[in-house]
Amino acid sequence: MAIQIEKVDTGRLTMDFFRFGTGRETFIILPGLSVKSVMGSADAVAAQYALLAERFTVYVFDRRSDLPESYSIYDMAEDTAEAITALGLKDVCIFGASQGGMIAQVIAAEHPELVKKLILGSSACHVDIEKGSVIDNWIEMAKVGDRLGLYLDFGEKLYPKDFYEQYRDVLVSIAETVTDDELSRFITIAEGTGGFDVREKLAGVRCPVLILGAADDAVLGPYAAEEIKECLKDDPDTEIYSYDGYGHVAFDTAPDYTERLFEFLTK
Repeated sequence: MAIQIEKVDTGRLTMDFFRFGTGRETFIILPGLSVKSVMGSADAVAAQYALLAERFTVYVFDRRSDLPESYSIYDMAEDTAEAITALGLKDVCIFGASQGGMIAQVIAAEHPELVKKLILGSSACHVDIEKGSVIDNWIEMAKVGDRLGLYLDFGEKLYPKDFYEQYRDVLVSIAETVTDDELSRFITIAEGTGGFDVREKLAGVRCPVLILGAADDAVLGPYAAEEIKECLKDDPDTEIYSYDGYGHVAFDTAPDYTERLFEFLTK
């Protein structure tokens, strides 16, 4: 049976999410920046994280449905924390991938009472979107409607070379289905990354943290994970591991990624 997309209404905002698993504990996934919503890949995500489904009930959240004109990472974090609270969830374990990891850091720092454990995948504690940067180039391509160029650059920047070449035709096919509304939403969410800097707030994190980096990260750079670790250096419960050869999206390409998450979550 296909996983159903649900909507949480906090009274101030609505946000799509889906859930799977039957466990007593709660595990939340905050996905990274994308043109196509992760809501369209619910069954694939459930299959990818099937290892967690017996121990955890897994929730995957989108960004809010109605985007404001300007939408920062801090806004995304507050909205997500509000959605989590509206669903009655507490003592949650959060995994944030890429931009989702930025959102997760803010939630853990500003709402430590909500978060039991924190996992960050290919994320960063500060980002400067400068002209010519990877994210800035994506924004510019989206603004001029260059769907093909955008998806091909995704492929080159996100994936290992062999993986990109193998799935290039798939990316081309997906690019052809992108709507104007999806591009507009992508631009707003991508621009929200500009000026993100949570370094001084990380001292407010009170839970164990697992940082998973990527030595060949062409989006946020190879040292982003180390910088997060440095900000959490006084926390003895912080662990770090760096993948190499799996690209920025090691969370999708490394074969042992889910097992590494499960090991940390069940300690």
